[in-house]
Amino acid sequence: MATERKAPNVPINPRGIPHAPFITNVEEHVGGPDVEVESSLRQFQEAIAKYRYMENNLTQRRKGLEEKIPDIKKTLAMVEFLKERRDGKQKADEDEDEDDLEDDLDSDAPKKSLTTTFELNDTLYAHAELEDTDTVYLWLGANTMLSYTHDSAIELLSGKLKSAQQALSNAIEDLEFLREQVTVMEVNTARVYNWDVKRRKERREMEELSKKS
Repeated sequence: MATERKAPNVPINPRGIPHAPFITNVEEHVGGPDVEVESSLRQFQEAIAKYRYMENNLTQRRKGLEEKIPDIKKTLAMVEFLKERRDGKQKADEDEDEDDLEDDLDSDAPKKSLTTTFELNDTLYAHAELEDTDTVYLWLGANTMLSYTHDSAIELLSGKLKSAQQALSNAIEDLEFLREQVTVMEVNTARVYNWDVKRRKERREMEELSKKS
């Protein structure tokens, strides 16, 4: 019955990506001076392929986040603008009640509906009038829209923006880490290959000497 070999403890980065070990002693790594290196080289190529696969996925994730973050920022800025406008109107109404200056304040307070444009398609926009309310509607994906108060929407969008920015920072950091690991594995491959070439050359020279003697 074959005994199960336990995998060595491999250091990982904060997102669980394993470090590529640097081979300092090639002969010890391959298992001895007479062991063929094809198995080691194949393992290196498999590791490089895995790192490349993770790199491609992270590149796509980074691209998606870089497109998503500006949209979140624009939505957050709009909700904050609507909240500031709503709060300003409420303050004006309170001042009107206290000072009993309805006529003057009616002309200054922004009581009219807000007229704006919104994007229907890449190059198609439409006019819209926004009601004077403390509620906004946010798309949450999968054809789902929910209503939020201004404060709840700001809290939600701020959290999403913070998470997206952190995810982007992690993706950039992991991409750099992956490139370093690929470089290490490529160096390992070159070291083992060159060691094997040197060993074969030495073997041929010894064989020629033995024939001459």
